[in-house]
Amino acid sequence: MVKAQRTSPMSPASASPPSPPPPAEDSAPARFAAFRERQIRVLELLAAGSALPRTLEAAVQMIQEQSPGTVASVLLVAEDGLHLRHGAAPDLPAEYCQAIDGAPIGPNVGSCGTAVFRGERVIVSDIATDPLWADYKGLALGHGLRSCWSEPIRDTQGRVLGSFAMYHRVVSTPNEEDLQIIRVAAHLTGIAIERERAEEARRAAERQRAQMERKLLETQKLESLGVLAGGVAHDFNNLLTGILGNAGLIRLDLPEHSPVQEMLVDIEHSAQRAADLCRQMLAYAGKGRFVVQRLDLSALVGDSTRLLQLSVSKKAVLSFDLPAALPRIQADATQLRQIVMNLVINASEAIGEKSGRIAVTTGLMTADRAYLTETYLSPDLPEGDYVFLEVSDNGAGMNAETRARIFDPFFTTKFTGRGLGLAAVLGIVRGHRGALKVYSEPGRGTSFKLLLPCVDGLAENSELAAGATPRWVGEGTVLVVDDEETVRTVASRMLRAHGYQVVLAADGREALARFRERAGEFRIVLLDLTMPHMNGEETFREMRHLQPDARILLMSGFNEQEAINRFTGKGLAGFLQKPFTPESLLSKMQEVLA
Repeated sequence: MVKAQRTSPMSPASASPPSPPPPAEDSAPARFAAFRERQIRVLELLAAGSALPRTLEAAVQMIQEQSPGTVASVLLVAEDGLHLRHGAAPDLPAEYCQAIDGAPIGPNVGSCGTAVFRGERVIVSDIATDPLWADYKGLALGHGLRSCWSEPIRDTQGRVLGSFAMYHRVVSTPNEEDLQIIRVAAHLTGIAIERERAEEARRAAERQRAQMERKLLETQKLESLGVLAGGVAHDFNNLLTGILGNAGLIRLDLPEHSPVQEMLVDIEHSAQRAADLCRQMLAYAGKGRFVVQRLDLSALVGDSTRLLQLSVSKKAVLSFDLPAALPRIQADATQLRQIVMNLVINASEAIGEKSGRIAVTTGLMTADRAYLTETYLSPDLPEGDYVFLEVSDNGAGMNAETRARIFDPFFTTKFTGRGLGLAAVLGIVRGHRGALKVYSEPGRGTSFKLLLPCVDGLAENSELAAGATPRWVGEGTVLVVDDEETVRTVASRMLRAHGYQVVLAADGREALARFRERAGEFRIVLLDLTMPHMNGEETFREMRHLQPDARILLMSGFNEQEAINRFTGKGLAGFLQKPFTPESLLSKMQEVLA
């Protein structure tokens, strides 16, 4: 078959007899003017920010109008960089476009796949005979396509973004005008694709920035509420110290069978319930009392299985997957049991009266930055290995509005529900420097996954030995430093009842003055951590400077670990958790003075 050579109207006259002059609209100046107008239409779409498919289709139409008999198309390099995806081809058969969508990029993949692979123009004048089309000529010829010229589409950095193709239904070879047309088309489509991808990157960055801002605002909200809860709990603990201390002193002084004893027990029980609420508030604030140990999470959960089974609905099936030999975590056993119990009970309530299942799973996972970004409390957590606890159910699930509020204090979906609930859980997680991931959809259940950092070393026994505090009588002088008068008064009464002399100070400055006046006289100092003018840490430092062997017992309602971390290696004698009873105060005194 003889290939048809297209002759440009701008080519020199041939030796054949002259043809009649072309119509005015087919003259070279008119064709170039029309081409400029068509380019302007495409550029206007670009300037207006039109969607990429519309702009690509306009570029294809521009070429087809400028070069009658041409059927043009655009193929784009896929995200994997290995395949081509459909971009625009309004006049190619739909079946053909569908068949080549996803075609590989390679050295013998038609005109377009080869042009992108080589990074250069590929001219195939006869699809029927060219080896580049050996695997695709049946498809092309079956749709009446006989030749194909393909130009790589590049961005401003020279990277190949796709290909612009001109098909003909006859054997055809391009002339200089055809090559110029296809170069212009590839350039315009390159601008359009690059602009669209830059816009996509900008939108993605905006979405990421908005997501980070939402997480920051959420974290700030939780931190603000935590500060408020911690402050309220601190002041409330001081009041409870007075209530529990005075009630305990009266109870110890009254005859065992006095009718007042029962009322005092009621007072102490009510105060202890209030202290429990304080502990929840401090847990929410991330400042709860922690007895931190190296723990085996699977063993800790395994020890609680019986209690958990008794706590869930009779229609809920509770299953456990607790692999052995997990890395250890540094945590408070009581606080973690509270998390497990809270999550399992919530899962049971989500199932309600229907039959359902609750799965409790522990394990080890590697969390990357993308995963941590989707969790609560993750901004400062490093990528790496984490031990996890997951509690999932197939209950009702939650919609987005409910999920957004589940960690708000006192928020509940239950008519009679109240309390800190998941807010306290989040506080405990914060105090353990962990993260929490929540997945839930209406009708598809809920999953809570707690991540805790791994530590080295063997697990410690989480059960603390407890025994009755023997009655004993002390001697010497004790300095009690606290800005709350109630605490000073009740501590003084407790100590005097057991044989101590007591000196009181309302803040750190007054305490230092007493300490200097009576140098070496105090057997022990009871020192509050949080005070105005001079806090406990500053007072401690000055006292140890004046008397390096001074015994100083720190008092606070905040997290023990957080409090004593400031005094590591500085000779702190011990820590007394507020609110305290006469028994707990005297037991700690015995321990420090032993």
